[in-house]
Amino acid sequence: MSAAELSPQVKKFSPDDHEFVVPKKAIKIPDDMISWQKSEAYFEYLGFLLALNESVQGKASDIECSQSQIVVKTVDMLKKFDEWIDAIPPIDQPQRFGNKSFRLWHTKLLEEGLEELRNVIPVELHRAAPEVVQYLYESFGNATRIDYGTGHEMAFIMFLCCMFKITAYEPEDKTAVVVKVFNRYLQLVRKLQLTYRMEPAGSHGVWSLDDYQFVPFIWGSSQLVGHPRIEPHHFLDKDILDRFSKQFMFLSCIEFISQVKTGPFAEHSNQLWNVSAVSSWSKVNSGLIKMYKAEILAKFPVVQHVLFGSLLPITPASPYVTCKPLSRPPPPPPTRTSSSH
Repeated sequence: MSAAELSPQVKKFSPDDHEFVVPKKAIKIPDDMISWQKSEAYFEYLGFLLALNESVQGKASDIECSQSQIVVKTVDMLKKFDEWIDAIPPIDQPQRFGNKSFRLWHTKLLEEGLEELRNVIPVELHRAAPEVVQYLYESFGNATRIDYGTGHEMAFIMFLCCMFKITAYEPEDKTAVVVKVFNRYLQLVRKLQLTYRMEPAGSHGVWSLDDYQFVPFIWGSSQLVGHPRIEPHHFLDKDILDRFSKQFMFLSCIEFISQVKTGPFAEHSNQLWNVSAVSSWSKVNSGLIKMYKAEILAKFPVVQHVLFGSLLPITPASPYVTCKPLSRPPPPPPTRTSSSH
């Protein structure tokens, strides 16, 4: 499937023309996975992931790029969520993992998240907020289990996709949404993981790519495609990490793993160690996309938590569905009439 392009000519849609709903789970049993893999939501999500993958190819995170005011406001919202962590410190408790203060942070998110999102998007899009905010609520971990994993990461990417669909983000924002918004999200969830000692959700141990994240390795490897100096076998070089981790998402992920895990890298992160032997970043990128489709998008334990609504529906996909913003259809062309004899 080729990367879906967000159309640059989109008429700003009126939320009055669209019936928003509160999204709900629809994948209840493993057999429901067939519906998921044929659904509009599946192809919307995958197309969106590939479109953003393409938008950052060969581009560092510190690049000057177009970003709308809504992108700036989204980053500011994530900064505020970050400040809540400082205001809600972890409590002293006997167990090592799962600090119960995360539940207080998450309660604050549920109480104030809708208003925070309304502060980000224009007033004319406020009717969309109750649907879109549900994906935001799911983006930072589970308050009962105090864990975080690729399903929560997926919820945040669905949130970003919905922001494009309601035309809060402009088509030209694609690069900024990765290097500004998603990068800030990564900083926030790493702080949550460390502060509240969150468990990895559904980790497969050393055989998984990473305990918590997956997509930053995809988009991060795209950033490094064609780099004149950094090749895949360089990403474990400490000098490379020190110099370039702030510029490339893949390297920032490796640096974070190296900070929180001890012992030989080949032992605690075997899958990533294998990636270092791949000959080029383009092959790393395509390989990780295949792995993501097989290990995340095709796994019931992850997909059972996905929310489906009017923006990302469970209904079967039409051919060539992509994550296109909602818009009114153009009026039909005037019909010529001719007199008959």
